[in-house]
Amino acid sequence: MQIYLPIAEVSVNAFLLLGLGGMVGILSGMFGVGGGFLMTPLLFFIGIPPAVAVATEANQIVASSFSGVLAHFRRRTVDIKMGLVLQAGGLVGAGLGVIVFNYLKSVGQVDLLVKLCYVVFLGVVGGLMFVESLNALRKSRKSNGTSPPTRRQRGWIHALPFKMRFRTSGLYISVIPPLLVGVAVGILAAIMGVGGGFIMVPAMIYLLGMPTKVVVGTSLFQIILVTGFTTMLHATTNYTVDIVLAVLLLIGGVIGAQIGTRIGVYLKAEQLRILLALMVLVVCLKLGLDLLLMPTELYSLGSEGGH
Repeated sequence: MQIYLPIAEVSVNAFLLLGLGGMVGILSGMFGVGGGFLMTPLLFFIGIPPAVAVATEANQIVASSFSGVLAHFRRRTVDIKMGLVLQAGGLVGAGLGVIVFNYLKSVGQVDLLVKLCYVVFLGVVGGLMFVESLNALRKSRKSNGTSPPTRRQRGWIHALPFKMRFRTSGLYISVIPPLLVGVAVGILAAIMGVGGGFIMVPAMIYLLGMPTKVVVGTSLFQIILVTGFTTMLHATTNYTVDIVLAVLLLIGGVIGAQIGTRIGVYLKAEQLRILLALMVLVVCLKLGLDLLLMPTELYSLGSEGGH
């Protein structure tokens, strides 16, 4: 069942889009990531122009994250206060990111930048996550499944001013690091069409020292407002949000997120992270090859910045 996407100006199979939305929704529920860092490259692979993929994917992340966060609210695993601090930084970052995106779009370089960003980020994050997860698995085997608590080390973060108490996370830290993490994630949301969960989740665990059980819900809570704001900026400044594409991805994503939240309960955190790391590395490899190999239709390169 082919369907024409008016803004992307291509025809795509509707069931393929529903399936992609569902698959990424499942990941969103399982790992607490918006799933955009996998969905946006997948949209490139099926022929959606990068500028449209980025802006529209930010829209889909809002829905799948909202669906996932509801399940976490029921379990009381969302640190709302921390989420609001991260959101404040995220909104600033999203505004900056859209300014950069629009400039690059005006000079016709946005597609290349988006793809390069993906290759670099996915390679680094996937590699680090894979190594870290293997180490965690090895440790938990040695200690018969009871891994020693790694939190509680006091570093430079505890010496910073403007401290605030985050009761749900059991933390008393400066608001500067969460604000900076928020800004970084906001910039990524605007330029790469990602919720930033794949950076947010490790940053919250290792940098801020938050307990793992509240990280996923808080990350999803933060993602909703930032990606919603990003979508609005993209829609009003460069008109690259394709509603037909967004709706199909949304339906799949919302259903998938509910399934993913249930699956996540049955798997160990280390196993989840290794799975996620492998998927990230596979997508990175495919994107890298696409950039390096000669395109099959050389003449199509000239039409990128034309419309």
